[in-house]
Amino acid sequence: EIPVLFKKELQNEETKEGKQVKLTCELSKPDAPVKWMKGDTVLYASEKYEFKQHGTVAELIIRDVKSIDS
Repeated sequence: EIPVLFKKELQNEETKEGKQVKLTCELSKPDAPVKWMKGDTVLYASEKYEFKQHGTVAELIIRDVKSIDS
């Protein structure tokens, strides 16, 4: 099976504390499973984190951004 690769990697995004930010990447295979992580910690859907995936595009929305989220 062909490995899933990034067609468009994550880019740095800036926002103000208390706002939200959206991180987007594009994969080589549609609807491939995506695991979002911060360092070694797996992120799970919650009030703070929302995950969306449309075909090859995967998005992570971080709400109420704090400096610790950088």
